[in-house]
Amino acid sequence: MPNIKSAIKRVKVSEKRRQRNASHKSALRTAVKAFETAAAGSNVETAKEALITASKKLDKAATKGLVHKNTAARKKSRLAKKLNALAAQG
Repeated sequence: MPNIKSAIKRVKVSEKRRQRNASHKSALRTAVKAFETAAAGSNVETAKEALITASKKLDKAATKGLVHKNTAARKKSRLAKKLNALAAQG
């Protein structure tokens, strides 16, 4: 444990940020998984709503620096591609 006041603060702040990041990343993964589940169930309307939610979370995560912007764009593209294939299919 650090003895210097600023180092003590850094430890507290970084721990708080780590927990917040973990929470947001978990919510992001949950949203993506919800879309995957809806897409697997062949429900286009539910999948559309889940895609909107997942896209918002990906954009927010990229803005906050939680994931790289290109990673977010790639994931959004792949999810949209799945939705389009699902819509064309049924």
